[in-house]
Amino acid sequence: MDDTKRTLLAHAAAATAALSAGTAVVATRFVVGDVDPISLAFWRYLIGSACFLPVLPMLWPSHRLSVRDVGTIAILGLLFFCLFTWGFNAALDVIPAARGAVGLATVPIQTLIVAALFGREAMSRRKIGAVALAFAGVAVVFGPSAFGEAQAGAWRGDVYMLAGVFCAALYSVFSRSSLRAHGPLFVTALAMMFGAAALLALSLFTSGGPDWPALDPSGWAALVFLGTFAGAVQFALFTWALRWLPPSTAVIYIALNPITAVVLGGFLLGEAITPLLLLGLALVMSGIALSSGMLGRGRASS
Repeated sequence: MDDTKRTLLAHAAAATAALSAGTAVVATRFVVGDVDPISLAFWRYLIGSACFLPVLPMLWPSHRLSVRDVGTIAILGLLFFCLFTWGFNAALDVIPAARGAVGLATVPIQTLIVAALFGREAMSRRKIGAVALAFAGVAVVFGPSAFGEAQAGAWRGDVYMLAGVFCAALYSVFSRSSLRAHGPLFVTALAMMFGAAALLALSLFTSGGPDWPALDPSGWAALVFLGTFAGAVQFALFTWALRWLPPSTAVIYIALNPITAVVLGGFLLGEAITPLLLLGLALVMSGIALSSGMLGRGRASS
């Protein structure tokens, strides 16, 4: 596969993963009141791990894995599939989805800062402009409803979300060497299993073990969706994109998910599509275009 085609497919994978993440926000809000955040994350990734388990032998790399290799993947799993998801779920248990969307939209900003600080990606005006446009698009759409009224204790939800996003940024930056060395699907599968094990240990330490979800059929459907399409499939696509794109380029698509969810609500549910929403979508798309090199000179370098 030539580089141009592979890069286009990586952008498509990142966009699809971001859109799936938008539906995951809705599904999480649907069940988070019935299952505590740690248990919800555990069951989600236990289901996701079960999806990967039958194909794990086929994904296993031909070379020998060192103890350091396995330890690195375990740390990545702790960051992304334990701490990020716990912070995400805990935040949505405290703050509304609109406010959470603004916090989640800081992923590209935090990723670019981490990548630049550790010399993994060069800072440039184009990249800064791209992440600023993407964040501005989300802020334009959700800012008024997210911060229009003071909410008691909402700052805790903001801290959970921002801390979780920071863990996702660390994963996005530092996972690339493992993804390249061992394959993105194998690393995703093994990291998710380590993440589920860490969530189990955390649940045992804090509350004696994960709660069995007391859900109705629609709640179970949401949980299964979170573990399958919005779990195994979504993160496989994201990590494959991350294998071939610079971290700040891969994660900038995350800004798409809350806005496109509202746009789809307009078409499918007859909800109002306002000029402000269209402006926000235009800003996000401009940021993505700038990051990918469709606007400005050159293309994102890895």
